[in-house]
Amino acid sequence: MLVLRLSVPAGDSFQSVAKELAAKVAAYLGVTGPEARAVAAMLDRLASHVVPPDHHADLDKDITFEFRQADRELLIEARCAGRTSEGRHRLPV
Repeated sequence: MLVLRLSVPAGDSFQSVAKELAAKVAAYLGVTGPEARAVAAMLDRLASHVVPPDHHADLDKDITFEFRQADRELLIEARCAGRTSEGRHRLPV
């Protein structure tokens, strides 16, 4: 079972680190090609749901991503400023 947490400043430039890590976690779990890119895109969507609109002006806020493997799914949770969003991606058999 995999559990990994990463916190980065809420600014767009730091979220690229989280996207790269998401792609590597997906590859580690057997997700490749377009499906791995879909995991990175899911992370972007999750971040957009939790980052406050003023995040460009206030880089003191962190966004925390949690990657979990549960059964045959990769679960990604994003948290920032009291907001939470979760996504799931089916893992290959």
